[in-house]
Amino acid sequence: MFELLKTLTEIPGMIGHEDLVQDYLEEQWHPYCQDLSRTSVGNLVGRVGGNGPKLLVAAHADEIGMLVKGVSPSGMIWLAAKNRIAGRPGRDIHMLGHKCVIQTYTELVEGVFATVVGHVEPPDRHERAGIGWGDFFVDIGAKSAAEVAEAGVQIGDGVVWTPETRRLRNYLVGKAMDDRAGLAIITTLLEKIGKKSTEQYQYELYVASTVQEELGLVGAHSLQNQFEFDMAIAIDVGLAGDVPGVDSKEINCVLGKGPIVVRHDGTVHYDRNISRQMADSAKRRDIEVQFAVFPRYSSDGMAFIQHGLPTGLLAFPARYTHSPYEMVAKNDLINCVSLLEEFILS
Repeated sequence: MFELLKTLTEIPGMIGHEDLVQDYLEEQWHPYCQDLSRTSVGNLVGRVGGNGPKLLVAAHADEIGMLVKGVSPSGMIWLAAKNRIAGRPGRDIHMLGHKCVIQTYTELVEGVFATVVGHVEPPDRHERAGIGWGDFFVDIGAKSAAEVAEAGVQIGDGVVWTPETRRLRNYLVGKAMDDRAGLAIITTLLEKIGKKSTEQYQYELYVASTVQEELGLVGAHSLQNQFEFDMAIAIDVGLAGDVPGVDSKEINCVLGKGPIVVRHDGTVHYDRNISRQMADSAKRRDIEVQFAVFPRYSSDGMAFIQHGLPTGLLAFPARYTHSPYEMVAKNDLINCVSLLEEFILS
């Protein structure tokens, strides 16, 4: 699981720039799918097979990032927000000092998120409340705007940080656990149930890797119109409240204590029958599960429900979401796989 997760999380896949992720998954999913294709907006959808109602299990490919907004005469690259979370530079400055890549049409251009520091730092910097978009930039080592253009960088290209995914004692930490860990769960699930005959499945199983979730569930909104599923399970990151500064009364989930059956988020109430079935599946496998309500949260599941598809949300706990150091527990991911396997086979 670690090597798979490391590979998936380290692939750059900004919102709207998910092709590299989908290319990798297409290769991994191909042996287990009877049909596998890309939709017109870039979703990857596979029909695994089986009997019964059409069940979709989906996670999203995109990660949060920024956009190239402009280039200074000296070759520094100005940035703009790509989603609502990245639109708050004064609070979300996790990127500073991290290596990054710019996803151009033809290649990945390496750089670093930078700001003025040390002896040349403006004297009023510490008197200001946070920083603004004009206070940081990407430096790719170019001498001029013309050299940036020669590297293939254009306005609108995606920019993502590129830390290494690594083990920290009991946990795994890196970027894009939201939602590449969900895609790792689906990939591992396919590897496990692929050893069994589809005649044993209680559903006709489909899997999907959706695009542009972080911008507004864009890819998920189109799926039901094209495939007419009967039910769905969205897999996404869950919120762990077991760190200083978080009120456990607000966020009750804990890292390493099992998958999360999300009952309600900030937009929809998830299907009660599917939620109960997931909890029952966990009980049969002796898997500890957590239940949660996340008021400031949404997932592809909302889009599925809005298009008339009964949907459950299965989440894996994570610390430090939407940062370069998102942290998950390997056992939580493995237990998500086991829960889904039991759901599909029993």
